[in-house]
Amino acid sequence: MKRKPLRYAILIEKTKTGYSAHVPDLLGCVAAGETRRETMRLIREAIEFHLEGMRLHGEPIPAPSSGCEYVEVELAEAV
Repeated sequence: MKRKPLRYAILIEKTKTGYSAHVPDLLGCVAAGETRRETMRLIREAIEFHLEGMRLHGEPIPAPSSGCEYVEVELAEAV
């Protein structure tokens, strides 16, 4: 069976106890770990598990559509 690579955007956030990550294109697909590296590993596993569950339930696999941009703003200094 030929595998089709998919590249999903993830959001990683620092928490009080480590890091958390979620996938905007896959509702409910989340992971948390003590380190950023661990969280990256866990979210990759979570995505694979999530997609396999969708496939087994006959649900369509959503194409990656989210992206990320940064907006730079200037903060006025207090007088």
